[in-house]
Amino acid sequence: MQETDYIIVGFGLSGLAVTRQLQSHNKKVVVIDKPSQNASKVAGGMYNPVILKRFTLAWNANEQLPYALQFYKSIEDELKIKIINPLPVYRRFSSIEEQNNWFEASDKPLLNEYLNSELKTTLNKNVNGNYGFGEVKQTGTINTEKLINAFKSKLSSNTNFIEENFNYDSLQVNKDSIIYNNLIARGIIFCEGIGIKNNPYFNTLDIRGNKGEYLIIKAPQLNLEVAIKSGIFIIPLGDNNYKVGASYDRLDTTTNPTETKKIELKKQLDAILTTEYQIIDQVAGIRPTTKDRRPYIGSLNEHKNVYLCNGLGSRGVITSPTISKYLVDHILKDLPIPSDISLERHY
Repeated sequence: MQETDYIIVGFGLSGLAVTRQLQSHNKKVVVIDKPSQNASKVAGGMYNPVILKRFTLAWNANEQLPYALQFYKSIEDELKIKIINPLPVYRRFSSIEEQNNWFEASDKPLLNEYLNSELKTTLNKNVNGNYGFGEVKQTGTINTEKLINAFKSKLSSNTNFIEENFNYDSLQVNKDSIIYNNLIARGIIFCEGIGIKNNPYFNTLDIRGNKGEYLIIKAPQLNLEVAIKSGIFIIPLGDNNYKVGASYDRLDTTTNPTETKKIELKKQLDAILTTEYQIIDQVAGIRPTTKDRRPYIGSLNEHKNVYLCNGLGSRGVITSPTISKYLVDHILKDLPIPSDISLERHY
């Protein structure tokens, strides 16, 4: 029987963040995950503190963003990889009213450090922008696929990563221990994303799938060195390639790219770009979301050593480091979990 402190099921952003937090407290972990196309790898990876549809600060972004960047920087240093890419984001305006709303938002105390009040009239000759652009500061991307793959390699080299679908029938939950096949642990933490629908311990939670699709395009003449937000994001990837999206669909539960969303994204892109481009790929993933747009973290009432970290939605890049810290501090130090993200609100 192999002994470990905690078993973690699922290895997207939430599973990685929980693993990192536990390891920072010198706890031994074993991760169980079946490699597949998940939302964390497919995501655009943007860190952006502002909701650019309404020009409001994202939930707790002024606290979560600095901590997240520190978190990812520590991983960069340890694994000797480059995953943080500072990248300005420009919001494309479609009316004078949007310009006025931007000016109003940029005067607010919590937003003025993120929104540049000086508008940019033109951005790029290949981008249609009759009403100009507003710059969002302290933005960029995290290379989530590179992050997850590098961290997985580190775990695998220490035999702490098991590539398999989790078998719930093989799980034995005791008062003071968790047994799974030949593993024995103090506790188990489920970070499965939308896979929670198959989890008999948590499948009654109101966690909903929100499918997102992206196009990958090649546009040799675009020469865009910033990200643009205009309903969709256009994110530079290098080598004249750009990620375009994402779409939102709460009804489609498959992870297959669809022709319908391809046409929808292309129509939005054609309204922005005035240069030719070629679609070279299309990807899809399902984000785990909740009705109140807050994650669920905590433990079962009947099994205090069975934990959950889920429901991070489309902003997991920013939220996962802080959310995982709350959970691990609760597990190891018995600190309370904030009520707005606690699993207790479900019960």
